[in-house]
Amino acid sequence: MALDGIRMPDGCYADGTWELKMHVTDLHRDVSLRVTGEIHIGGVMLKLVEKLDVKKDWSDHALWWEKKKTWLLKTHWTLDKYGIQADARLLFTPQHKVLRLQLPNMKHMKVKVNFSDRVFKAVSDICKTFNIRHPEELSLLRKPRDPKKKKKKLDEAEEDDLELEGPLLTPGSASEIIYIGPVKGSIYSSPGLYSKTMTPTYDSRDGSPLSPTSAWFGDSPLSEGNPSILAVSQPISSPDILVKLYKPQSLLDKAKINQGYFLDTFRVSFCDFCPQYDAIRVNQLYEQAKWAILLEEIECTEEEMMMFAALQYHINKLSIMSTDNHMNNSEKEVDEVDAALSDLEITLEGGKTSNTLGDITSIPELADYVKVFKPKKLTLKGYKQYWCTFKDITISCYKSKEEAHGTPSYQMNLRGCEVTPDVNISGQKFNIKLLIPVADGMNEIWLRCDTEKQYAHWMAACRLASKGKTMADSSYNLEVQNILSFLKMQHMNPDPQFIEPITTDINPECLVSPRYLKKYKNKQPGYIRDLISARILEAHQNVAQMSLIEAKMRFIQAWQSLPEFGITHFLAKFQGGKKEELIGITYNRLIRMDAHTGDAIKTWRFSNMKQWNVNWEIKMVTVEFADEPSLAFICAEVDCKVVHEFIGGYIFLSTRAKDQNESLDEEMFYKLTSGWV
Repeated sequence: MALDGIRMPDGCYADGTWELKMHVTDLHRDVSLRVTGEIHIGGVMLKLVEKLDVKKDWSDHALWWEKKKTWLLKTHWTLDKYGIQADARLLFTPQHKVLRLQLPNMKHMKVKVNFSDRVFKAVSDICKTFNIRHPEELSLLRKPRDPKKKKKKLDEAEEDDLELEGPLLTPGSASEIIYIGPVKGSIYSSPGLYSKTMTPTYDSRDGSPLSPTSAWFGDSPLSEGNPSILAVSQPISSPDILVKLYKPQSLLDKAKINQGYFLDTFRVSFCDFCPQYDAIRVNQLYEQAKWAILLEEIECTEEEMMMFAALQYHINKLSIMSTDNHMNNSEKEVDEVDAALSDLEITLEGGKTSNTLGDITSIPELADYVKVFKPKKLTLKGYKQYWCTFKDITISCYKSKEEAHGTPSYQMNLRGCEVTPDVNISGQKFNIKLLIPVADGMNEIWLRCDTEKQYAHWMAACRLASKGKTMADSSYNLEVQNILSFLKMQHMNPDPQFIEPITTDINPECLVSPRYLKKYKNKQPGYIRDLISARILEAHQNVAQMSLIEAKMRFIQAWQSLPEFGITHFLAKFQGGKKEELIGITYNRLIRMDAHTGDAIKTWRFSNMKQWNVNWEIKMVTVEFADEPSLAFICAEVDCKVVHEFIGGYIFLSTRAKDQNESLDEEMFYKLTSGWV
């Protein structure tokens, strides 16, 4: 018998009260309170503080329900309304905690964040702390661990962390590394949301303009040192770093990584870049691209790898040179590259309008001899030359130019097709691989161009046509120029007198991925180093005149041009199928893929989508389309809500417009991504 009542077998007392168990994390102490289901959360916390009788500011504390993984923030709600009974265990813990965060540049920072915020809000606060515009581009990811390696002790894994006081999630260990960065989305970004709160501010003492970085970091400990540290790229100091980091070995490995996304929030797609505000944002995105290339998260050819290495080498050199006077010369640097950046502006639907309107009553066309190949099993036939015309989104193939006014041998409608480059500059190979949707899958067609210029025009036209756009679209000319620029950077300099002498600072092992080092495994280490160094320096001649920010932007642009860019992989079992397959999701389509080769089997465009639904009981995602059968699949390795969030997140980002105000529509975001709530 208790002092004030008889305890019943169910744990309740005869007077209707029962014991609620709570753990006070600050004091490492368990406390029990006698309560009824009618007491509200605020009253529980008040009684708890009174019983603790410890003089302390408890204002930041709240109750966390471990079993349900939820914060009890509605203090006017009763225990009954929350469904809390005597078997519940609650934590009385601070809402603001230190999170160990890894940025895209692989640097760790300890940031104080609000763990009771939804991730959407928390990421926005973190980005404000880091002076990064467009937080909707970013998300949080638990770092994937290499399954082949044993878990390291914390002491061995710890690094020097920068600490930030800034405004996340569920209570967790401060030692756990959470990654913040862009989800594998598209740099073909929507017309940008411009945050009006990023307008330059002025010093109240002398009226001089404050740099946006200083204004945003304010009294943060980071600003006591050099707040521009996040805008400076740090060269990789040792090839051992690449060896230690986890590298997915297959598409299936990549699919398993994606089960780690928190994705209460969703991020993808990169908005307009502005040099006055985005030095940190551009650098972190460059770092994201650099590590994706070096860790082989995305495939590239050897020529492309040498181009990336040359750009990286150039950026490292300029970063070291500019570190000391970065802040003093920031205004000058902005002026010098402002024009270049305007040309490199990247948007979802392709760039800006031309200065001249041209003839808006006609749609541009392409007409030229192009070699065409339709691969089939057990065939030795190669490319066959046709006179091809590209009108609207259709390619018509004729046996000769003279027959172009008659009936074509065959036609290809490119709406919804997959477009993949197959280029080798040194071999003068300029191929375009087309996978064109048909009723039972995809038809594979290869186009071979004779010159870089021809390839650039046809590739740009194919990319637009795949999205249902013609060459009259304002982005066509910009796309052609971007392709030509990408090809130009891969050229090797034939004149050795202009190539820099090999120096010890190039460190090729830190500039190329391990795959290309293994290619020369039978050679002497010194020979390998000199050979790769020479190739990097040769490629460097094509980028040596670029400014620092332009080189970073070119690196990002080249990264987003790779065939695999922007595809997030998931394992799924399609309705009617017997085995697990691979599904890829990008900013504008779903792709059924071959799990071994990564080839597209079937593509479904979001633009043709009517709606998507989830059966939460059987965890099945169903997508309905306007003019083709619906798609249904069950996710493996990952909760179907992650795929649901990806689709909803992409739809959300497509709603962004330049005339929006500075705040994102959080309510709309959760309508599109939180269907299970």
